[in-house]
Amino acid sequence: MAVISELIRSEADGTLSFGDYTLAQKSKLSGFEFEGDSYKVKTFKDITKLEKNESFVYESVPGTAVQHMKVTDRSIEFQVEGEEQAQLTLELEAENDYEVLIDDFHMGVMKTNLGGKLVISVEFNGKPQTVVIRKV
Repeated sequence: MAVISELIRSEADGTLSFGDYTLAQKSKLSGFEFEGDSYKVKTFKDITKLEKNESFVYESVPGTAVQHMKVTDRSIEFQVEGEEQAQLTLELEAENDYEVLIDDFHMGVMKTNLGGKLVISVEFNGKPQTVVIRKV
């Protein structure tokens, strides 16, 4: 898996890929149109952030590259890669339970806060990790 040199792109399978954790300075791209929505990405070595229609979707500290992000009303799935352990924050439905799997390892059921934020930690060990989050 590689970084997204164009910062954000749509894939042939109908998913989104974004982020470049190798950049020394912050880069951003706004107004990216995908399925009728406008996306904005900010990314570099310290942080990667994605917004949809000016609303928070995803953030990682430090920066990451996300490939094939697919969001439905019941789940979110993607592959994520970075240089070191990252904390991921996702915007989901407020005060709901979600099953979290990282590379098919069941991390348990987690509840979002009042704002709908879910925070997980991902270790890369030199390879991308597949993240699956399903509404319970």
